[in-house]
Order: sequence, then C-alpha cells, then structure tokens
Amino acid sequence: MTEATLTSTSASPTARQVWTRTRGIVLAVVILLAAAVAIAAIRSGAQHGRLDPRSADPYGSRATAELLGDRGVSTRVITTLDEARSAAGADTTLLVAAPDLLTDRQQADLRAATKNSGGRTILIAPDSPSLGTLAPGVTADPAISFHSTLSPSCDLPAARRAGSADTGGIRYSTSDPGADICYPSDGLPTLLRIPTATGNGDTVVLGAPDILYNNRLDKQGNASLALQLLGSRPHLVWYLPSLSDTSATDAGKKTFLDLLPSGWLWGTLQLFIAAGLAALWRARRLGPLVPERLPVAIRASETVEGRARLYRKANARDRAATALRSTTRTRLAPLIGVSPAQAHAPEALLPALSARLHGDGQALHALLFGPPPSDDAALISLADQLDALEREVRRS
Repeated sequence: MTEATLTSTSASPTARQVWTRTRGIVLAVVILLAAAVAIAAIRSGAQHGRLDPRSADPYGSRATAELLGDRGVSTRVITTLDEARSAAGADTTLLVAAPDLLTDRQQADLRAATKNSGGRTILIAPDSPSLGTLAPGVTADPAISFHSTLSPSCDLPAARRAGSADTGGIRYSTSDPGADICYPSDGLPTLLRIPTATGNGDTVVLGAPDILYNNRLDKQGNASLALQLLGSRPHLVWYLPSLSDTSATDAGKKTFLDLLPSGWLWGTLQLFIAAGLAALWRARRLGPLVPERLPVAIRASETVEGRARLYRKANARDRAATALRSTTRTRLAPLIGVSPAQAHAPEALLPALSARLHGDGQALHALLFGPPPSDDAALISLADQLDALEREVRRS
C-alpha cells in the first residue's frame, strides 16, 4: 500500500489559544491575590500592636500598663527567651502573650527558669502545643466557650473581687488538686491558678486575652481582674515572642503543617471543597440531547471545522480517529464491492480491500480498525494515511 506525502500540519496550540484557555484561571488567581493583599492590609492596620503594652490600638494593652504604673508596678517589654529567663524572680510577674509561638525547646527552657523562681507566670490563651510543657497537668478542651462574659464561681480572691469578666475562650481541665478553678463555661474553667510545689510562685492560665485589650478594659470586671493578676508583684515583664529571637530557629519536632495557623488549613480545605462543587456544577447533565432541525443549511466544511475544534479543545483524539476511520470505511465499501451494512466489519471489508490493493491485511487492519493515536501528530499522520488509502483505491 502506498502512502501520500502531504504538507505537515502543526498540532501545537497558538499563543492566542493558550491565552483563551487559561485566562479564566489567571483572572481567578489575580483576584485571589488582590483580595489576600487587601485583607492583610486591613487586618494589619486594625490589629497593630496586639497585646502590646506600648500600643494604644483597640487590641493593644497600653491602658493596662498605665493603670499598673499608677499603682507602682513597673512594666518592661521583652522579645527574647534569654531576657525572659533572666527576668524570672520572686518579685516578678512574667506574662507570656503568645505561648503557642514558642518552640518546644523554648517552652522547656522557659519552664525550667520559672517553675522554682517564686514568681508568677501568666499564660495568655495557651493551647495544646504549649500547655503540656508550660503548665504540666493542664489540658485544653477542643470546644471553646460559647459565652464571653462569665462569673468567677471560685474562691480565688482576685476573681471574687473582680466579679464577672470577659474570660470566655479556651476551656481547660487540670489534674492538680490544689489549683484554683475559675470562670467556668459548661463545667470547664477558663482561668486556672496553679501553685508551685515549693515557694510562693504560681502559674495562671487565662483562656482569652480580652481583659487586657484597651477596648475591653472598661467592661465588666476586666480592669479589676487584670490589675490583680498582673499586679501581684512589683515588676511585670511582658514577653512578646518574636521570630527574630535566635532561640526560635529550632522548631523541634514540629512539621511545616504544625507551624501553619489553623485558619490557613481550614481555608485550604474550604478551597478544595469549593473547587469540587464547581467541578460538579460544570459537569452537571440536564438530560439527553434532543435533535433539532436547523433553520438554515450549514456548509459541510464549517461543520467539520467546528467539530474538529471541539475535539481538539477536549483532547478527544479517540473520537476524532473513530470518526475518520468510520467515514473512510463507509466510502471505501462501495468501491470494493462490499455492502454498506458490512463496511464496519473487518472480516468482510479487509479481505476485499487486500484483494483490490494486493496489500498487507495486518497493516490495513491497524489503519482502519487500530487503537486511537497517542498524540496530535499521530492523529494527523492517521488522517494522511486514510486519505492516501482512499486515493489509491479510487485509482486502482
């Protein structure tokens, strides 16, 4: 069997076609990035200096520091572990603003420096990553409090004098029988005071930072509770963990996912769910196609070109090859004396075609009934070979 040599046809998509296919994705990515930058800018402006005793922002704690100063309590801000360890002492209250930001080694070193110092250590909203080391015997409940303002319901003098306060946040449980359990929510406390085994030191675990915020200090008994907890010693050291601290370079056994905030993980999960729902929406089926008579006649060349573009866009080389082979068999059958009903039966078409061309039956079988092409170049080659076969049959 002879094969005609035709001018090669490019199967690579043009730059315009690539842009048409990907512009929706590019636009979505640009919108997401712009939204992320806008949200970050808004949040950074609204939450500047969170829990910083030097900040007058709504979520800063400058008002607390000034009230403590009026009562003779000095406040010093530190950002490194070495400063926190050296500051621990019997006349000092060490407030750790973000315990969960500390690495495992930082937590162990801080605990070793404070457990026998005789001073007070206050942990603001610690969760599972830090509780096991900084407050042994204390565990955090997975469900947070549904109420912000809670009643003390305990014998701790500071809590009884303060009354109701905005401590609702993380709820805790402890195995220490000597612990003061205050401000319970559904049976679990949101404030714990755990005395040390020796000396007058203690550790205070607070489930929410609200009582220290500038915009919440004048609510309920927040100011009273904050001043009593933070002002029990003449010196207050306010520890704001910083990523610039050289001791923070060791992440211990934490993986990359452990270091990501939980909000990012939940956001990623929501994006995957949204993508799945969008895929289901785009893939929905409204029922079988209903044929309809066209109001105008369409040129055959336009129909062929339109279907070819659809096949190419969907990468449906198998369907395109099936259509080419089926049409070729339909046209060859009358030329070699095979009825149209037997045009697609190999046992009827191939013997008659081999006798007409004196060619190899296996090669003809692979050409007319073979597997789909693996890429666009193979599809173009198949079309060229089918055209050459039809021309040869007509000439013979």
